Amino acid sequence: MELITSKLIMISLFILVITMVETLAYSTRISGTRVKLIATAISLFSTLVIVSRFSTMIQQPLTAKLIAEAPDLNKLHFIEEQYRILIGVTTIGVLIGILLFPTFINIFSRAIVQLSKQRGSIVALFLSQCNGKGFKKIMKCIRLPKLSYLKGITYKTIPKRLFVTNIIVSAVFTIGVLSSIYASMLVPEDYAQAALMSSGIINGIATILLTLFIDPKASVLADRVMKKECDYIYLKSYSLTMVSSKLVGTIIAQLLFIPAAYYVAWFASWI
Repeated sequence: MELITSKLIMISLFILVITMVETLAYSTRISGTRVKLIATAISLFSTLVIVSRFSTMIQQPLTAKLIAEAPDLNKLHFIEEQYRILIGVTTIGVLIGILLFPTFINIFSRAIVQLSKQRGSIVALFLSQCNGKGFKKIMKCIRLPKLSYLKGITYKTIPKRLFVTNIIVSAVFTIGVLSSIYASMLVPEDYAQAALMSSGIINGIATILLTLFIDPKASVLADRVMKKECDYIYLKSYSLTMVSSKLVGTIIAQLLFIPAAYYVAWFASWI
């Protein structure tokens, strides 16, 4: 049986889009600071994050079905290779998101202003832009990434603890669902459901880390920049830190995938 199937390609495209959205969401605070509508920017950021988290839930049954279609011979190895492809697609999604970062800073700046005019209605925002005029304005927002964007960013301006924390969070989010599904193949059938349901706990822990240690610091930093208590370069450094650490996290996820699956298998048998 071929390793790359039509279903795997479909899931890969789905993950690619969602990962791009997650990565580009980090540009909303820069956009909000530019147009001086930081509260609206945070609202847009929250909307994008909720969409990506919900999409992760949709991903679980799709990836689980790959097991049913896998050949009985060397089934574990076959599924491992397919899931590693999906992890690799996540890394590609982050890379594409990084390349589109300058473009979406402009797009989100426009979206935040329009969202404010539409009194916070996301639906009205989309409907107002779904026309030829709106499309032309979006096309004018396209910018290629340049090294000049990194001007002023130094080792001092980069938040090191945030970088390490987000690597861990990103790695956990990347493998949370995949390791749990893989773990269901490692345990006896009676414990398979427990292993599958563990993905919610894993992603929940990562969400708590994100909420406690990352999001509040980003919001405070954006407020300080708005009040001119902090230089704009620190906000740019924050954005660079988040997207680069997310990229590193998806790469490290390749190393953690199997050990995490065995840990989930042990946990499912222990509880």
